[in-house]
Amino acid sequence: MNPLATPSCPTKSPALSTVRSALLPFLPRRFFHPSSLPDASFHSDCFRWGGRESKFLAALVAVAVVVASSWLSGTLQAAAPHPEKLSLWAKQAPVGDGTFEEVDTPITVHLPDPAKANGAAVVLCAGGGYGGLVIDAEGHNVAKWLNEHGIAGIVLQYRLPKGRCAIPLLDTQRALRTVRANAKNWNINPDRVGIMGFSAGGHLAATAGTLFDGGDPQAADPVDRLSSRPDFVILVYPVITMGDKQLYGGETGTKQNLMGRNPQAELIERFSAEKQVTDKTPPMFLTHSVRDSCVSVENSRMMAQALKAKNVPVEFMELTTGEHTLNALWGGLWDSIRTQMLVWLEGQKMIPHADAAIRVRPSR
Repeated sequence: MNPLATPSCPTKSPALSTVRSALLPFLPRRFFHPSSLPDASFHSDCFRWGGRESKFLAALVAVAVVVASSWLSGTLQAAAPHPEKLSLWAKQAPVGDGTFEEVDTPITVHLPDPAKANGAAVVLCAGGGYGGLVIDAEGHNVAKWLNEHGIAGIVLQYRLPKGRCAIPLLDTQRALRTVRANAKNWNINPDRVGIMGFSAGGHLAATAGTLFDGGDPQAADPVDRLSSRPDFVILVYPVITMGDKQLYGGETGTKQNLMGRNPQAELIERFSAEKQVTDKTPPMFLTHSVRDSCVSVENSRMMAQALKAKNVPVEFMELTTGEHTLNALWGGLWDSIRTQMLVWLEGQKMIPHADAAIRVRPSR
């Protein structure tokens, strides 16, 4: 007879039944009474607590309880609000020539736990060469990471231009104004609203950081009365120039998707971010690898030089390893970059030291 159980065990224990259900696939059949296999239920009086097997089972039960408690504790502590999706234009989106199109341009608002929020917010612009959007890796995943450090992450699903170059910038400016319009409800400081972009989204973020306005006080829409100037800009392997210094295919495809195949010289000038820097341009953090074979590091070098020439605070983290996308924003290199971003944000007085000092959760 099985030393762990007796043939007559009429009283079931619900708690042990639950544990048994979870552990049954991993336990030898001899742990249960032969007459009730394979659908045996645990019973509170079916154990003789002695012997090697009973101790092993007791240890498994203890581990299950600890794991379940840890999971439940983490779930209860993760009190961040569920992401909220909003439309920027209510299906009346401007094209830039005085006309409108009936499309939905959404933002997804990821807010941190209210108890941890520090008032900073970042509008996120994913890359994709202005022909698509890498919105999970360079949008929602980054927003969730920002939340861990008390920062709100607003993922912008900007319209793809198809040669209509004003459209992405209009969406980005509207997103920045919308964050400020909702600052009180979202527990955000309207003076600590920044933007972060990747690749072509980096070009869009750089453009938002150089082509902005203070809002129209006479506008009928209260959102349009607010400033579109970001308080800080973070650029990750960005496209910057639309000019002749492009070296790789990534910049060429981005340029064509934004402005068409034969753009006018004025448009090339306007959308080359390094040529639009002034002393009013907000502080910027850039990171780019010299090994990037899709978007040349020269883009970031040009932007850093232009910012320094106008005495705009800039930190350029030039990398000696890593390809474009930095292994899809995964691994130790990306973790070190994120750590440095937080230090920089603290230095710009956008987040407190306590949030910058929180260890970045390893992505590997």
